[in-house]
Amino acid sequence: MQQPAKKMKKVMVPRVVDGKETMVEIEVEDTGDSPKWGPNNAHRLLNKNITRVDAPLKVTGAAIYSYDVRLPGMLYGRILRSPHAHARITKLDTTAAERIPGVRAVTVVPSAAVVEGSQKATEEADKKNPIKVGGTAQPASNAVLKIVRFEGEPVAAVAALTPEIADDAIRAIVVEYQALPHAVEARLAMKPDAPKVMPEGNIKAASKSGDREKVAAAIAGCDAIIEAEYSTPTVHHACLETHGMVVDYRGGNTATAYASTQGTFTIPGDTAKELGLPESAVTAVVEHMGGGFGAKFGIGVEGKLACQLSKQTKAPVKMMLTRTDEFLFAGNRSGSWQKLKGGAMADGTLVALDATQYRLGGLGDGSQANQPYVYRPTQSYREVSSVYTNQDSSRAMRAPGHPQASFAIECLIDDLAAKINIDPIVFRKKNLPDTIYHRQIDRGAREIGWERRNKTPGGSAGPLKRGMGCAVGTWGAGGGPSCVVDVNVARDGAVVVAVGSQDLGTGTRTYTRAIIAEELGLSISDVLEKIGNSKLGNANASGGSTTVPSLAPALKDAAVNARLAVAGKVAPLLGIKPEEVIFADGKLSGGGKSLAWKQACAALPASGISARGAWKEPLQARGVHGVCFAEVEVDIETGFVRPIKMVHVQDIGLPLNRLAVASQINGGMIQSLGMALYEGRVMDAQLGIMLNPSFNDYKLPGTLEMPQLVSIIDDEDLREAVLGVGEPSLIPAVGAVANAVFNACGIRVRELPITPDKILMGMMKEERQKS
Repeated sequence: MQQPAKKMKKVMVPRVVDGKETMVEIEVEDTGDSPKWGPNNAHRLLNKNITRVDAPLKVTGAAIYSYDVRLPGMLYGRILRSPHAHARITKLDTTAAERIPGVRAVTVVPSAAVVEGSQKATEEADKKNPIKVGGTAQPASNAVLKIVRFEGEPVAAVAALTPEIADDAIRAIVVEYQALPHAVEARLAMKPDAPKVMPEGNIKAASKSGDREKVAAAIAGCDAIIEAEYSTPTVHHACLETHGMVVDYRGGNTATAYASTQGTFTIPGDTAKELGLPESAVTAVVEHMGGGFGAKFGIGVEGKLACQLSKQTKAPVKMMLTRTDEFLFAGNRSGSWQKLKGGAMADGTLVALDATQYRLGGLGDGSQANQPYVYRPTQSYREVSSVYTNQDSSRAMRAPGHPQASFAIECLIDDLAAKINIDPIVFRKKNLPDTIYHRQIDRGAREIGWERRNKTPGGSAGPLKRGMGCAVGTWGAGGGPSCVVDVNVARDGAVVVAVGSQDLGTGTRTYTRAIIAEELGLSISDVLEKIGNSKLGNANASGGSTTVPSLAPALKDAAVNARLAVAGKVAPLLGIKPEEVIFADGKLSGGGKSLAWKQACAALPASGISARGAWKEPLQARGVHGVCFAEVEVDIETGFVRPIKMVHVQDIGLPLNRLAVASQINGGMIQSLGMALYEGRVMDAQLGIMLNPSFNDYKLPGTLEMPQLVSIIDDEDLREAVLGVGEPSLIPAVGAVANAVFNACGIRVRELPITPDKILMGMMKEERQKS
């Protein structure tokens, strides 16, 4: 019998491609009416402060991360990195390494394993002159074995009985390099005579938008004009758990991969390919993972090497990157260089903006949101280019491209406001047509005490000067149709919800339970979740703040279907219709009768009931607004900046767990504080190496740098829908801190991070100009 054709509808969903969020149109099944969340203030568990269900496991050390996996017969992997930014390998001898007792395998990284598509000529040379594992690979005259294009590029890998033996084996591999010209700084790479980083050149052709001549004419007629350059450095994800996998393959027909990943289902396919197995034969396990921030999708070069070593040895191989590995080849947030020229009228109207934007992504394209970002001047022009350098490729990092763009435009906005002598928040509200920002600005201003700020930047007396700044941000935060959720209710009352989604530490486990528990009238402890396994229902990767708006609607749908299934079995006992059964307080009631949950479940079949849920578009939304305020204290005698207070106001529709949302907002502010004041990759242009590839030298904000953090959920957002909050909570704080420094001391630092030397140099320059 022919099945009736499915009714389909088109929807727009977010996708993160090459570190940039974009919207794509897809077709999904139109399943008719969607369940509803109901008013945001009418929930029993949701929109409340919920303690994380995995907190006891984590604080007691019982939670098993990929880094913690220990398997019988497991070997430990290590990677040999290139010490050069650009070089040709002329000799590679692994003989000594293989002779070390306890070394079980050595493998060589093929050309272009890290930067795909950029080394075709080298690949051909490798075929003619293969590097022989286990013996000296001496090339013929003028032949090329392998070209390395950045410091840290993987060259070879070993597997040994202990990490220490693996370290010894890496040091025993003999490699001879012929150093080649390199360019690790964007401004040097842009020179006509710069060494070629890419065969096609070091600058990717610009994408352009707007009429530059019209913009120039509009700026010329403005009462205030600011023309300046703004730059942000390469910053690192700094995940507590490094990239890595444990590949358990013993030569049979199946394998298990324990991965530190943001996408459970990004692992089986590539793992299977490396092992020569069908994808269905590989199980990915992601019980707990120690942070990703956008860097951990797919198995990566470390996963490929783990697979190859496991396949060679027919034993489990654990390949977790060292901290130095992490800094040198595990990705980063791309730097930026922006040339902005903007003009405003005395009444506070932002008239025009001309923007030249450079994305600095190393060997990758980098990411940067288009200017004028959230503002809408009458006229605007932009051109955006990528500049390639001999550094490892950038990857997506929490709100890819947005903090860079927000920082530059927000500094320009404050500078224009100062020039026309208007309050910066008044200036913003006049040029932000979306009034949601207006209410958020007013709310944040009250909390920070905006009336106390310097009316003139640097206007306070004494060596310790305080100032305040403000900035705004935006993000999509919507979801898509990826998740498949199963809920099983057993005859003894046990409730299990299962989905393959990973929990990055953002509270997925907790709201997975809470949504089911609320629908069934149970407590959170009455529900058990099973997540982080590719044999469970499909789930999207966690990127672009899409997890909640993709998973939560499917959880709600599954919960409603489970409730209806249970009600269908219990309703006859109560003498009512299934839709009349009330689930509350651990009971099922109606018609003047009541049954405890376990009593009611005794009426279920011996196998219990199962219900499945899928994504329902109306249960999620897209488009969020955020405003951040910052207060700092600047010591003008030392240049030291002390953060005092940060306030972030964020809309989010229905907050599933207010405690987790506040935590995400706080984390966003802290991460932005690092980008604004402390963090940045430091490169030696001549040697082509990173000078601070460790937590000893790469400064992160710690407990002594923490200001008072105030996270405010915008409850005036009455949308009965869920949205993501991880990305948007980070974006505006960088600009807010930079503007607070400017308001405090009157020195505008346009190159991040804002370190004491830059403030002191700015003061010296100002003094020279006065004299």
